[in-house]
Amino acid sequence: MALPRSTYYDSRNRQTPALIRARRPYLVKNAVTGTAIFAFAVGVYIYTIKAIGQDEFEDVKVPDVPVRRPVEEAKK
Repeated sequence: MALPRSTYYDSRNRQTPALIRARRPYLVKNAVTGTAIFAFAVGVYIYTIKAIGQDEFEDVKVPDVPVRRPVEEAKK
């Protein structure tokens, strides 16, 4: 004896009306929460890019280019 199939998706993996009804009360709350999380992530990204872009790197010592000997002297 097979157990009855209990799922919110039909045989083609589409949402059934029962699933749509079950999710309806949470639709607005989930959209607001998702928008808030997305806005926070974008805000942190923009703040980070602006904070890094202000660095001048004037205090970093850059070493001189090494002196290269001509090829003839290197072979001796």
